Amino acid sequence: MQYHFNDPEMVARKTRAITECERFNAIDGTDYEAQFAQLKRMLGSVGERVWIAKTFNCDCGKNIHIGNDFIGNHNLTILDIREVHIGNHVMIGPHTLITTVSHPLSAKERREYNAWAKPVFIEDGVWIGGNVTVLPGVTIGENSVIAAGAVVTENIPANSVAAGVPAQVVHKIEEN
Repeated sequence: MQYHFNDPEMVARKTRAITECERFNAIDGTDYEAQFAQLKRMLGSVGERVWIAKTFNCDCGKNIHIGNDFIGNHNLTILDIREVHIGNHVMIGPHTLITTVSHPLSAKERREYNAWAKPVFIEDGVWIGGNVTVLPGVTIGENSVIAAGAVVTENIPANSVAAGVPAQVVHKIEEN
């Protein structure tokens, strides 16, 4: 999906998200009820037992859908121009970026404020380590583990451990 990132509607969405994230990040870090209530107001859908540490930032908020039993550690950024679907029992380490957004290779097109976006899917039971980047259009399969520092550029199959830049499957997980 291509779009113009300086479009007034886009700017309004981002401005709203900045305000909502500032509200979330201003809540006392031990006031879990208030944090949860703010997440329910600002995100597209939120399951039960969802916790995100400060600071949290997003582009829209309403395109983020989180299942039950979710932990998002410090400094989580989700650039959700398109949908980000996060399943149940997912853990995300600190300083992680999930982005649905990219820009053209052409400098001319970038100067014209063009961009494109693809949805991201993180299935049930996934653990994403710290300092991970998940790029547009990626699906991370059920029960997979993404090692700290990885850059996920392609789909990761279920029950896999992926590491590196770009992330590659280095191990299959045998469920017990």
